[in-house]
Amino acid sequence: MARDYMTKHKGFPGRLPGTDFQFTIRRANPKGVTPLKALERYKDRKSADRRADAAFMKALWDYFGEEPFERGNLDAGRLSWVFGREVVPAEPEGFDPASYEALLKIDVAKAMITFPEVFTDGAEDEEMPDWDAMWTDEDEA
Repeated sequence: MARDYMTKHKGFPGRLPGTDFQFTIRRANPKGVTPLKALERYKDRKSADRRADAAFMKALWDYFGEEPFERGNLDAGRLSWVFGREVVPAEPEGFDPASYEALLKIDVAKAMITFPEVFTDGAEDEEMPDWDAMWTDEDEA
């Protein structure tokens, strides 16, 4: 039986700092849940789009790791850029792409190939935001 609410992942970044690349939604869509679908990533995508994908994957990895997670308030558009490749259904049988309760997980092997900078220990990458510092920087601005 479906719940009347969606899980909100408290502490998960809402967006890529300094951009309009959204990572979460504030409330459920009153017109219905936007279904997840794998979007094609072409080689000529803008670098800002690639940075947003990497930052989102970093946030997923930092927040959930290898554990299955509920879709909840994660933005369907942003998830769809990694869905079917780096993020897959945790329980493929009976998976509903139009459910806030859908369980997902990171396909670590694929994600490590596509986003190696997310999984490097201690290596600073200019493309990746410093999640801890970004909140205090915004507060001071």
